[in-house]
Amino acid sequence: MRKSVKTFWKLFFIAIGSFILFIFLCNWGLFGEMPSIEDIQNPSASLSSQVYAQDGTLMGKYYLEDRVNVDFKDISPNIIHALVATEDQRFYDHSGIDLISLLRALKGLGRKGGASTITMQTAKNLFTENWGTRNFLLRGIQKVKESIIAVKLERNFTKDEIINLYLNTVAFGDNVFGIRNASKTFFQKEPDRVDINEAAVLVGMINAPSLYNPRRNPKQALDRRNVVINRMISNNYLAANEAEKIKVQPIQMNYKKLDETTGLGPYFRMILGEEMKKWCKEHKKQNGDNYDLYRDGLKIYTTINPRMQVYAEEAVAKHMSYMQKLLNQQDNIKKGTVWNGYENVLEAAVKQSDRWRNLHKDGMKDDDIRQTFNTPIHMKVFAWNNNREKDTVMTPFDSIKYTKQMMQAGFMVMDPLSGEVRAWVGGIDFKTYKYDHVNYNTKRQVGSTIKPLLYSLAIEEAGFTPNTIVYDEQQSFGPYGMVPATSKSCSGAPMPMAEALAFSKNCATAYIMKQLDGKGNNAAIRFVDFLKNKCALQTKLEPHPSIAIGSCEISLYEMMQAYSMFPGRGFNVKPLFITRIEDKNGNTLSTFERQHKEVISDVTAYSVIKMMQGTVEFGTARALKMAYDVTGEIAGKTGTTNDNSDAWFMGYTPQLLGGAWVGCDDRFIRFNSADYNGQGSRAAMPIWAYFYEKVLQDKSLLGIDPNATFTKPDIMPNDINFDNFNTTIPITNGEGEEIGNGSAQDYVPADIKPEDIAPESQLPVNENKLPENNPIETKPKENKPPVKQPDSKNAVLPTNKQQPVPKATMPKKQGGK
Repeated sequence: MRKSVKTFWKLFFIAIGSFILFIFLCNWGLFGEMPSIEDIQNPSASLSSQVYAQDGTLMGKYYLEDRVNVDFKDISPNIIHALVATEDQRFYDHSGIDLISLLRALKGLGRKGGASTITMQTAKNLFTENWGTRNFLLRGIQKVKESIIAVKLERNFTKDEIINLYLNTVAFGDNVFGIRNASKTFFQKEPDRVDINEAAVLVGMINAPSLYNPRRNPKQALDRRNVVINRMISNNYLAANEAEKIKVQPIQMNYKKLDETTGLGPYFRMILGEEMKKWCKEHKKQNGDNYDLYRDGLKIYTTINPRMQVYAEEAVAKHMSYMQKLLNQQDNIKKGTVWNGYENVLEAAVKQSDRWRNLHKDGMKDDDIRQTFNTPIHMKVFAWNNNREKDTVMTPFDSIKYTKQMMQAGFMVMDPLSGEVRAWVGGIDFKTYKYDHVNYNTKRQVGSTIKPLLYSLAIEEAGFTPNTIVYDEQQSFGPYGMVPATSKSCSGAPMPMAEALAFSKNCATAYIMKQLDGKGNNAAIRFVDFLKNKCALQTKLEPHPSIAIGSCEISLYEMMQAYSMFPGRGFNVKPLFITRIEDKNGNTLSTFERQHKEVISDVTAYSVIKMMQGTVEFGTARALKMAYDVTGEIAGKTGTTNDNSDAWFMGYTPQLLGGAWVGCDDRFIRFNSADYNGQGSRAAMPIWAYFYEKVLQDKSLLGIDPNATFTKPDIMPNDINFDNFNTTIPITNGEGEEIGNGSAQDYVPADIKPEDIAPESQLPVNENKLPENNPIETKPKENKPPVKQPDSKNAVLPTNKQQPVPKATMPKKQGGK
């Protein structure tokens, strides 16, 4: 044998041996980690976690890759046939590697088909990296690894299972992964209902998801669909005459992709996501790793009622678009003078903007960056239209003003007995305004909505009843000053406590606060402890006497829990919005039940309910039934804070509790103090009213009875008689709310030390009172009995005050105070 022949064979066997060694080295993980047998037998890909409403409606997802698995039996044969015909026509004949395709690719005929089989592509999707690398060496190593894994997959799975794995992991563009998501996104169909036309479109996208995306490139997608149909003919999956009919049809898309800004309840889903991240940190999988919200395909079942959520979002949009028109007509808004003295707010917003940060990264000087904010450019901004945006030309600086002048809102609805949250709207448009105004972390001055909580304390612990006579006079709290800060709204008249609440009398409320403990600040300490320990408020509250009229800042979420004790018959219930969490296979990981405790008696709760019904029937919220199509038993309380910066309405029926807040994020942007449009009855209450109108009109809503009544306790004290309760109270023009309530700082003298206003739990034993050198207040007028009951069971005071306006004369859609 000639030397050259020997050399050839020697090199040949060395090459073969080297290649075999290379394969073993790849299999052993020398060129990158390889999956274990266990990994291959239990393959997994990043799965999106799904959020479901009360009725099973898909609300949204959390994902890095938008992927949801589907079983093989739930995939249409049209998809299977199109896939095999197009991607791997000898799929059922090979064992993971198609030698014919491999030889064709090695000969440079790759234009007629690649060498990767469906099994190899599945291996790539599940187990390998460097998917799109252009490095020839890395790509070669990856191909060998794919082939090894493909052979292992073929040994561990049936052909149907491999196709199922592939279709659950393949990309379809638009960050959509898996056949179920693709069919739902592009055609709003489950994969078992996809026809041949749609199947060809979806399979056609696999080769080049962006190029053949029918949303982006309809012409290329149509051509590619027809290529898939032709291959189905060649492989005997489709008759030629039927194919010709399909090829002349257009692609009929029904595109709808769920992302963070679309779908039901985007504000709620953002808050839910934060809660789920906490849950994931506290719970581990069987392998010891924490759950990953964005990868593990969790199924989160919530208490949200889809129709109520829609009604809530519609109510906010309907009312806030109208309120924005009113605010825009205000002189200081039209002229821009509202920003006088607040230029620093605008400059801070400029430096927090994406434009500033991006230009700063590019190395532009600060002065030059600031100058660009004064140059008009084309842009999209939020607008109250169907698209919630409009094209316009304005300077970036003016766009900041425009954005900040938008009024915001928060609205939440829950079942007051179970605590289950039915609707959550955190703002006017999640796409533009991400800040949530329902969330626990969003604190706003609560104004008069705090009063029912104080009145319940007075009934529960101080012997008051709705008929107790109180005095509408400004009260002195010694060194803490006068409450309220001005006597403008004080009539000086005696009145039943129920009337004081119905017409939101600040001075009468301060009087009630005073009776809890007449010395200095002890009453405020007592009230703060009640709010913390009974109402379950988590916000840190300073015990200033002004807290009686709502100078404190509390979140809407907390106020909802605090109010639950009234329709809840004395039980405080924590809002509940998750019922259970399952893993990707449907195994229950956690369940959630209501957390409630009795905090006041049912007698106290019912007493407050009756007083708050007076607010709705003839008090500051009387427009609710006069101007809106709502019926049945409703109790509520309006709230308006200093200078109309915050407007509130808390309302409930025996079956639903809802709270609404309206205002601007910058508190100096508001309705003028003399403008009634800034009061709770006009700025916030209509949201509740529009929502409840829709609820009453929807007869299909389960558990909503418009004729439901508040449950009266079996035993009521002899000194409370609710027969004809509302008609025995004199009707007045309540002037309390429009005055505002000031802030805590308005009532604290400079020489008061921190320990003098500390909560009771922080005070030393026997030192929960003012220092001895602080003067004790004396009554500014004659001594009146603090909690004396009238002789009759229902106090009827002689009065020449104005009688209620008949409903027929009330102008439609005009609010009270």
